[in-house]
Amino acid sequence: MAGKIDARLAELGIVLPSPPSPAANYVPTVRTGSLLVCSGQVSAAPGGQAVKGKLGAELTLEQGQEAARICAINLIAQAKAALGDLDKIKRCVRLGGFINSTPTFAQLPLVMNGASDLMVEIFGDAGRHARTTVGVAELPSDAAVEVEAIFEVS
Repeated sequence: MAGKIDARLAELGIVLPSPPSPAANYVPTVRTGSLLVCSGQVSAAPGGQAVKGKLGAELTLEQGQEAARICAINLIAQAKAALGDLDKIKRCVRLGGFINSTPTFAQLPLVMNGASDLMVEIFGDAGRHARTTVGVAELPSDAAVEVEAIFEVS
């Protein structure tokens, strides 16, 4: 039987992708005590398509928000792989966002809302989190956005 969070994902029409293997010398998740730390996930959609490019140059704000949403879906997929059951997530504690952007692109927080809004859509009040958002000169494979997460788990 599907859990509450799986049912919510289905209601939102979200199908979790198979989480990708690490591309370098790190692990996708680390569980320590009641925290699950998820390594940064880039804006690669299922099927290998990625939202690539710089916000403020090739990409619009809306494309950036979609890229951040894809990152959040990938984070949830990694959490499910680590925990087996998404109902073990008690709270999204923190998101860290890295936006591939031009130096003058000032809408970084609005881009990250693509990830933040999805956490609240999925987890309700338990999806509200602390957050850091920074603009960067480049991301792996020219990804538009990368997001990392910390979840409190049972």
